[in-house]
Amino acid sequence: MNIVLLDPRQTESELWIISAKRQLEHLGTHVDVQVGDTLKVGIREGKRYLTEVMSVSEQQIQLKPLHEEPVPAKLPVTLIVAMPRPKVLRRLIMDSVTLGVEKIILLHSYRVDKSYWQTPFLQQLSHYVDLGLEQAGDTIAPQIQLHKRFKPFVEDILPTLISADRPAFVAHPYVEQRMPAGIGHACSIIIGPEGGFIPYEIDLLIKNGCQAVSLGNRIIRTETVIPYVLGRLFSL
Repeated sequence: MNIVLLDPRQTESELWIISAKRQLEHLGTHVDVQVGDTLKVGIREGKRYLTEVMSVSEQQIQLKPLHEEPVPAKLPVTLIVAMPRPKVLRRLIMDSVTLGVEKIILLHSYRVDKSYWQTPFLQQLSHYVDLGLEQAGDTIAPQIQLHKRFKPFVEDILPTLISADRPAFVAHPYVEQRMPAGIGHACSIIIGPEGGFIPYEIDLLIKNGCQAVSLGNRIIRTETVIPYVLGRLFSL
């Protein structure tokens, strides 16, 4: 936890209050927070501050804001991912949020098991978003959308995300065109399931404006390919 996230209602008085059990346990066990210490605090969907600890008890920690700090910038990326296995979903969300992805879309495809959409982890996405924000010291959660029908999404919604200055790249190992590097501008990235998109899906994505690009002939796990692609596209 590199920042403590607070609801705006917890900052309405002169002294701000930390009262969530998980945060109190972390600050007590791992940080050993004491009166007079400074803590980095973020207001959800708002600003970030350096604060001073004014009091510590088992029920709450009181803070006094000292000064505002910059919130890390987002990557101008819409990340579109075929719905992964539930255990991978947790890591994917946390890592994507930590890396600063602006928008995440979870999409069904032929090789996605329908049972994945029944996972209770989908009801806990906000928790994994919070963990990613705390890791990165961020306060602004990405938009997250779920689309359970591949063809309507690709034909009706995806084209609205694509323009001359905002391309869409679908990672596909069986094409010659290499994924660009260091573009540094807005784009959409489309990542298939563990078994890859079927030919019909790749053809439909290309027909609706996507560029199929390769990262080489190695087949990479979903949770591995996302930081690799983001690093490649937004490296300085």
